[in-house]
Amino acid sequence: MSVLSTELTLRCNVKCEICNATGELSAYVVAPKTGNLTEEQVALCETCLNQIQSPETADSNHWRCLNDSMWSPIAAVQVVSYRMLQNLSDQQWAQDLLGMMYLDDPTQEWADALSSSTVHKDSNGNILLAGDTIVLIKDLEVKGANFTAKRGTAVRKISLVLDNPEQIEGRVNDQHIVLLTKFVRKTS
Repeated sequence: MSVLSTELTLRCNVKCEICNATGELSAYVVAPKTGNLTEEQVALCETCLNQIQSPETADSNHWRCLNDSMWSPIAAVQVVSYRMLQNLSDQQWAQDLLGMMYLDDPTQEWADALSSSTVHKDSNGNILLAGDTIVLIKDLEVKGANFTAKRGTAVRKISLVLDNPEQIEGRVNDQHIVLLTKFVRKTS
């Protein structure tokens, strides 16, 4: 998550694009997009962001705001709305909204892409995305490179091993290495 760009700030009118809350907002990259374009990001309040990153903690009453956000003309907002409705599909109201929601083909593919791809989670269960910064939670001996990556080392701009949810890649001591997700923690 990052500070809002000027373009995203103007688009969201300094309100969460999901629940319309004001206050501190973060730019959330809607996976599997890279976030290089504003159209691939959503401005979120802390409540929405925390519950999206840890969907098992979602407060279904908070997400009734999806009744409005699902009609947004912005594809990234539609994708986030669709995914949260899917996550809450045990609620009758969420099933009803899903039944009414329409996504054009490219947006539907984007919304379905995460569920069909491998999801990477750190040691605390937070979803990892390409470009995130992580911290090592233990000393790791790097095989073939003759050094130990020390606990607390920050690894910026990670990349994901697409076919293995337990592995990510990053640069430590100017070496490109593979890390196990169970030994890393996502930073905010």
